Amino acid sequence: MTFTIIGNGNIAWFIGNRLVAARHLCKGVFGRNPVSVQGLAEALLCNNFGDLKAAKEVEADVCFLAVSDNAVGEIATTLSYKKTVLIHTAGAVSIDVLKGAAPDLAVLWPVYSIPKQNLPSHRNIPIAWEATSPKAEKYALTMAHILTDVLFEANYEQRKWLHLSAVICNNFTNHLMAICEQICEEKKLPFSALEPIIAQTFERLKHSSPATVQTGPAVRGDTATINEQKALLAAHPDWQKVYASITDSIINSSAR
Repeated sequence: MTFTIIGNGNIAWFIGNRLVAARHLCKGVFGRNPVSVQGLAEALLCNNFGDLKAAKEVEADVCFLAVSDNAVGEIATTLSYKKTVLIHTAGAVSIDVLKGAAPDLAVLWPVYSIPKQNLPSHRNIPIAWEATSPKAEKYALTMAHILTDVLFEANYEQRKWLHLSAVICNNFTNHLMAICEQICEEKKLPFSALEPIIAQTFERLKHSSPATVQTGPAVRGDTATINEQKALLAAHPDWQKVYASITDSIINSSAR
């Protein structure tokens, strides 16, 4: 199949490289800044790159709109395809924002953090899909099977909740790790001392529900420890609020 890409971010690099490695032909890479997409075009062995005006002039089997969530709808209004299946890659954006840009529409959203500097080489990358027509479904799934072994259908309402869950379990968890790292730095402790228990936490989730393996003072009802730890965070009121809020959530969940 032939494809074009609009965008130059992490997902664009991931999709483009996987498809070219599978011997699909890139017919163009486009973006608001044509200079910024040149590097991706060269990596995809494509000599056609340019701005958004140039994008709508190139018909391919598939066009991936791989841009930030808040740019998907705006850019879609500039596009007009007759034969190309238009696919956006955003988790929390409705497929409806693509209406009018092409007759066949789809979504492929990788539920995964993909850094451009270290693209994943494995195929265990869950991808949620949605399509508006049999043609869009066929083309989107053909491309998706090149990207991953883990595919599932999810509409916009479902993707919104999954996107929220991904933010909490990935972004929020990482922020909590950053807090712990700073605490260790301030108190001259090795952050590496926490790595085994962090690994243990995620290892447990492979075999058990998170709700059944919760540990700590909140589950035990150890108010003395909770109050002492809140006091330790007095110099960091934002962290103290986070600690208190999550502790209350654990207590309330355990009481159900």
